[in-house]
Amino acid sequence: MTHLRSLFGGAVLLGLASMPGLGQNPGAGKVVPKLEPVAETRLLMEGLAHANFRGLERNLSKNPIDDQSWIFARGQALLIAETANLLMLRPPKNQGETAWFERSMEMRTQAQHLAGHLAKKDLEKSRASMQQLANSCNRCHQAFRVPIEITPFEKAEPPPVRKVSAE
Repeated sequence: MTHLRSLFGGAVLLGLASMPGLGQNPGAGKVVPKLEPVAETRLLMEGLAHANFRGLERNLSKNPIDDQSWIFARGQALLIAETANLLMLRPPKNQGETAWFERSMEMRTQAQHLAGHLAKKDLEKSRASMQQLANSCNRCHQAFRVPIEITPFEKAEPPPVRKVSAE
C-alpha cells in the first residue's frame, strides 16, 4: 500500500512539475526582454509626436492629396500612436501615474482613429480627428503643466526679419 501511495504521489508531483507556471519555466531558453525607457520624454514628444503631427498637417494641407501622401499620413498617425505606447513605459514616479496612463491611452486611441480616417482618405474626418488628437495632447499638457499648446493647421508666424548692415 505504501508503495502504491509513493507511486501515486510521485505521479502527482511529476504532473505538477510539468505544468507551465507551477513547476518549471514554460519557455526555458526563451528570451523575455525587459522593457525600459531609453530616450527622454521630451525627445519622444519633439522627435516623434510633434514632428509627425506637423507632417500630418502638411500632408492634409495639400490640394489635391495624392495616394502616397494618404499612405504616408496614415503611417505618421500610427507613429504617434506608438509614441503613446512608449510614453507608457515612463510614467511619473509620483501620484500622477494614473493620469499619465489615461492621457497616454487617449493619445493612442485618438491617433488610431485618425489613422483609420486617413486609410479611408476621408479629408473632413481626418481634419476633425487631428483636432481631437490635439485636444488630447493639450489635456495631457495641462495635467502635467507643460507650457505647450498644440493647434492643428495654425499658420506659423514667419521668423523675424533680421536687418543686415553693409558695414
